[in-house]
Amino acid sequence: MKVVAIIPARYDSSRFPGKPLVKIEGITMIERVYKQSSLAKTIQYIVVATDDDRIAATVKSFGGNVVLTSKNHLTGTDRLAEVAKNNPDYDIIINVQGDEPLINPKTIDAAVQPLLDDPKVQMSTIATPLYDEERINNPSQVKVVIDNNNNALYFSRLPIPYNRDNNKNQKVLGHIGLYVYRRESLLKLTSLSPSPLELAESLEQLRALSNGIGIKVIEQNYHPLAVDVPADIVPVEQALKAMQTNFSSL
Repeated sequence: MKVVAIIPARYDSSRFPGKPLVKIEGITMIERVYKQSSLAKTIQYIVVATDDDRIAATVKSFGGNVVLTSKNHLTGTDRLAEVAKNNPDYDIIINVQGDEPLINPKTIDAAVQPLLDDPKVQMSTIATPLYDEERINNPSQVKVVIDNNNNALYFSRLPIPYNRDNNKNQKVLGHIGLYVYRRESLLKLTSLSPSPLELAESLEQLRALSNGIGIKVIEQNYHPLAVDVPADIVPVEQALKAMQTNFSSL
């Protein structure tokens, strides 16, 4: 069974054009994401999917695998599907976000494992406990509720579940946008029209739930540092320096 990580990367980001090529402590973000992902034990192959020659050239320069895809894709998931469609030997596909240069390889492995263990699992993702009220109430932080078997029931930008009695022990799970798909499920998902729930919340994963594609949720104590705007580079570089300091002190 071939497990492949695909990193969708586009140059024309509205908030941060050229983001994959920005340098973080002297190394481009796309290279950092690629090399961090390569540390995951479950991954057998990594490829960057891009529509930009500059990104493709950069990936080739550090010895990475890259494929040029259509410029017409609306989402990174559609870009993944193009690669999957052209590679029938890709059995399990991981959508690695290209804006998380410090992505934890152990978190990738945790997301992949359910699909390796159970052939009935079609899709998986990661969630982490939220304790900060600001994050819980922030619509940019997606929340997820799960059933007793750790399958997603719903994703929302609102705080869910609603804490009617103000129970201090109420658990809130924040969703982390790392997805793992079986190839067939990915191709099915991208062939479907957006669902009403997806359009209401602007959350693509609700298309899967609306069409009977279950999503296994793996809980991890993991809070990624994503780069959405130029100002986000500073905390990432600070975290890198802290990691290097801790490593050198061992």
